[in-house]
Amino acid sequence: MEQRFLRSLLKPSVYPDQTTSVELVQTHVSYIFLIDYFAYKIKKPVDFGFLNFSTIDRRRFYCNEEVRLNSRLCPGIYLDVVEIRETPDGAGFSGQGKIIDYAVRMKRLPAERMLDRLLAEGKVSEHEIRAIARTIATFHLHAEQGPEINGYGAIETIRANWEENFRQAGQFTGKTISSRALTYMEKWVDGFIRANEGTFNGRIAGGFIRDCDGDIHMENINLGTDGNICIFDCIEFNERFRYSDTAADIAFLLMDLDINRKAELCAPFIEEYVKVTGDHGVTEVLDFYKIYRAFIRGKVESLRLLDPQISAADKESAGERARRYFRLARGYIARKGIPPSLILTCGLTGTGKSFIGRELAFYLGVEIISSDVVRKELSGVAPTEHRRIGYGEGIYSDAVTARTYGALLETAEASLAAGRSVIIDATFRNRSDRDAFRGLAERHAARFCLIHTTCPEETTRQRLDARETRGRDVSDGRWEIYLLQKGEFVPPDGRETGLIELDTTKPLDESIDSLLDAMEMPTCG
Repeated sequence: MEQRFLRSLLKPSVYPDQTTSVELVQTHVSYIFLIDYFAYKIKKPVDFGFLNFSTIDRRRFYCNEEVRLNSRLCPGIYLDVVEIRETPDGAGFSGQGKIIDYAVRMKRLPAERMLDRLLAEGKVSEHEIRAIARTIATFHLHAEQGPEINGYGAIETIRANWEENFRQAGQFTGKTISSRALTYMEKWVDGFIRANEGTFNGRIAGGFIRDCDGDIHMENINLGTDGNICIFDCIEFNERFRYSDTAADIAFLLMDLDINRKAELCAPFIEEYVKVTGDHGVTEVLDFYKIYRAFIRGKVESLRLLDPQISAADKESAGERARRYFRLARGYIARKGIPPSLILTCGLTGTGKSFIGRELAFYLGVEIISSDVVRKELSGVAPTEHRRIGYGEGIYSDAVTARTYGALLETAEASLAAGRSVIIDATFRNRSDRDAFRGLAERHAARFCLIHTTCPEETTRQRLDARETRGRDVSDGRWEIYLLQKGEFVPPDGRETGLIELDTTKPLDESIDSLLDAMEMPTCG
């Protein structure tokens, strides 16, 4: 749509519904004009191959499809399709001028009741997640199925969907995804599909290929104060993306919970969903489809980089989101292929070891145990309580440090004994401490990785000063502590097995990619 038409639609007077303001929100495929109580959604004239809104007839058809299909999970919200006509002042919704486009008119849902916002505010419990699971499960039980729809669950279609995604993401190598990561994922997907043909065929035979929603994620779920759940903005533009395994439908929301660090809500969702549907085999393919969903989100965010109407700042944000999604997809794969591992972060205070450890733990889906937290727990000190005591004194005395490392060793042993990987985040200033954990890994036949973080002293000082100003970190590290630590720190060298040297001044993307590269090797380092 021409800019002059878009500008005219920012005037409250052009709308048939009374409003005091108009706000424009853009996605990679839509212009959404928000007025006081309604929203008008106009499709962009784009053609991405998998989505084609390039002609006005196509946009009219898919506007009507959007209203029809969204009535299934969001009844009463999608109202109708309205004509946009050319007027002397630009564009409007009345008059006898030429029809220049169409818009979906819908009731405006309260932003404060969107699931993503409620989760961020800590206002969502297991109770709400189970209610959402029941809503989706009931929808799936009654969703249309049949021979034509079953074809979309066939191996050939699954493979074609992945090949299309890989092809379209390829243009962003070096920007939002590395060529190595793309090749790695291509090989893994091909191997998984080959090895699980029987499982996919079983999903078809079991009746789990349905006319689904296709786009269930946190930003598309509204929780009414009356308990009503509205799931909106389904896929209307491509049956191939909507006709799918029901596992692929719920995988989107589960992946969304993961990337927003709400993974603890996934288990109750799955439990409730299986209880309603009886689909006990869903877990056999759920991880595969979570990888699929993360990859698609990475691709979709990357496509925003090609939109000339999106600002440079918005493109930068989209690029970072794309990189996160692609890393999560790769992390999901790594989780499936990595044997039980003991991973240590090692380095002086302020060198970024805790931050890197938390990020790696997130992508690998493993627990991270912090020496700072354990030390304070053992000493009866609140994690965020800071004490400016001298080096080697109080809770930082040799005796407390020895107890702390002993507790860390016990925790690591419990994890490895249970077959779980774990990251231990500590300074590990002495080789003897590192060797104790290396020996533990050997006793449990676990893989051992030692990540040694370094950066220039000026960078360290800036980080420590910023940390002290914030006052929210668990660590009590300060510049004077760094200088004293430095005098006692024995850095690991090439004689220590499993060593990974990491310069934390490099971009986070590069650092995490290099660590995931190392995780994929038979041995770390």
